[in-house]
Amino acid sequence: MNRAQYNHCVDRYADGLFRFALASLRNREEAEDVVQDSFARTWEHRSSVDQDKAKSYLFTVAHHLIIDMARKRHPETTVDAVFQLADNKTTAYPDVNEILHKAVAALPEAQRSAVLLRDYEGYSYQEIGEITGQSESQVKVNIFRARTALRDKIKSMDNLIDTEP
Repeated sequence: MNRAQYNHCVDRYADGLFRFALASLRNREEAEDVVQDSFARTWEHRSSVDQDKAKSYLFTVAHHLIIDMARKRHPETTVDAVFQLADNKTTAYPDVNEILHKAVAALPEAQRSAVLLRDYEGYSYQEIGEITGQSESQVKVNIFRARTALRDKIKSMDNLIDTEP
């Protein structure tokens, strides 16, 4: 990969990489760090990165950086612990988008990455497998489990809404 190809990758993939990192980490500064580190590592390894595989390489690097940051930040976060925060009934109409983001953030890392790459970024199962180092069938299992958990949490959203005036 030469300088022009690298610059083309930055122009083409930076926004998607940032959205993926931000959706995973829910912290703008950390997401920016992930994007910057991903592109820095790509530049360092430019001689071995194939231009046709640059997108996959970038998202793979970002995926690993996100996992490292999440482990440092929340080594033992559980789904129930995050949803206890969402069970606060202080507002009459909670922000559904915020509830969904909390639900996604509470998923185990493998499920969260798979569902974000599939539903937010539009990757195929095979591409997600290449990025995460999982088989295509394991990717499908993780996406199914993630969507099931999200559906169950959103279905229980009625419990979050205070219907009394």
